[in-house]
Amino acid sequence: MAFDTVLVAGILLSFVVPLLLWRLQSSRRVRLPPGPAGVPILGSLPQIGPMAHASLANLVARYGPIMYLKMGTARVVVASSAGAARSFLKALDLQFANCPFVISGKHVTYDGQNFVFANYGPRWKLLRKLANLHFLGSKALADWVPVRRDEVARMLRGILESSRDSRPVVVPEAVVCANANIIGQVVISRRVFETQGEESNRFKDAITELLTGVGLFNIGDFVPAIAWMDLQGVKRHLRRTHEKIDALITAFVAEHEATKHEREGRPDVLDLVMANRVDAEGVSLSDVNIKGFISVSSISLSLNIYNRALADIPNLPYLRAICKEALRLHPSTPLSLPHYTFEACEVDGYHIPPNTRLIVNVWAIGRDPDVWEDPLEFKPERFLSGRNAKIEPQGNDFELIPFGAGRRICVGLHAGLLMVQYMLGSLVHSFNWKLADEDQKLDMEERFGLVLPKAVPLKAMASPRLVESAYI
Repeated sequence: MAFDTVLVAGILLSFVVPLLLWRLQSSRRVRLPPGPAGVPILGSLPQIGPMAHASLANLVARYGPIMYLKMGTARVVVASSAGAARSFLKALDLQFANCPFVISGKHVTYDGQNFVFANYGPRWKLLRKLANLHFLGSKALADWVPVRRDEVARMLRGILESSRDSRPVVVPEAVVCANANIIGQVVISRRVFETQGEESNRFKDAITELLTGVGLFNIGDFVPAIAWMDLQGVKRHLRRTHEKIDALITAFVAEHEATKHEREGRPDVLDLVMANRVDAEGVSLSDVNIKGFISVSSISLSLNIYNRALADIPNLPYLRAICKEALRLHPSTPLSLPHYTFEACEVDGYHIPPNTRLIVNVWAIGRDPDVWEDPLEFKPERFLSGRNAKIEPQGNDFELIPFGAGRRICVGLHAGLLMVQYMLGSLVHSFNWKLADEDQKLDMEERFGLVLPKAVPLKAMASPRLVESAYI
């Protein structure tokens, strides 16, 4: 009899315990942020079109600025307003300081070993410290003023030659070539490309392909069980592209090591990083970390070209306003870099489960009608007066966070802000511009990915504004 009682009790418990757990999970599910129900296996992935930032922005009207979605087996929370972004990236900055592993970006990110995709921890801190100290900090940026000046002058002379021959200028090609040479001289003491042309264009196209590919909503990243199938071909394509860039970086590092004796007393960034690859606590950087450092530095600055540097930039408020307005409407990283929390937390009264990805829709925040008057209009004047005049894209004003915010804010923020205003100011000061085809309107269609380049690169005719001696 006693055995029968125990048996019955065991059977009841086998039903009751799962039921209680289910009820407990259900009560928590009520507190999840609102969001679409999704479909079996794929969740909300079918609702995310090729322009994911726009698809997610369209859901805000129905579900609000904090949404919860199941994408395959992944939990995802999306912040689409300044207030929502502040709740996550300021109040819970440390909680969401990690980065989810992206299968499609395994090779591109050197297995997450660079300072953009590495998880928060001692090695990530060392990488960021070295980047700020020797490459992207205020003193480092001041040290490479002569290099910037020289390369921008070369770019302007190239544009002058095009104007003499009545040839259109593909603006992003000229800018990326100049920028790659600036980074090359600072990091490895050499110009990467002697002239703008086929080689520099292949480099630019490869970087663009990498960063658009890593940002795609690849099914394998959200349903790991079928990742091996690579249904969209994203992984194969990215691996081939990365191999080309990795071969270039590997050759640069080997050449750099062979010429080390030539730089006695005047080390470049790579020399300094190699000399400080082990910190006081014993945290060390591997050769893969070093290659990741070089690749992410060149990639982030080559495509993050957006603001600040002429000596009298503070006296050029309209130029600064133009750059802010461009960043508001067309942020270089539309969904920011993804964040990740290993632990559960509460945000604005909602329960956020553990192991959840955070996506901050920077593109939607910049077009929020509750914040911006005529949000789809390009009006630099909005930043010249009133409260907007005090807004800066440096991670403190959450209405405008094109470089992110908090601990994972883009390490190239200040360099990116520096380069764009410098180059934009130089281009508009040195030349008059018009579209190569005057019968067409400026095409502002975008190509979605981790970054948001124009689908059709800007092609324009330039005519000199200055006397010829000014370009020498």
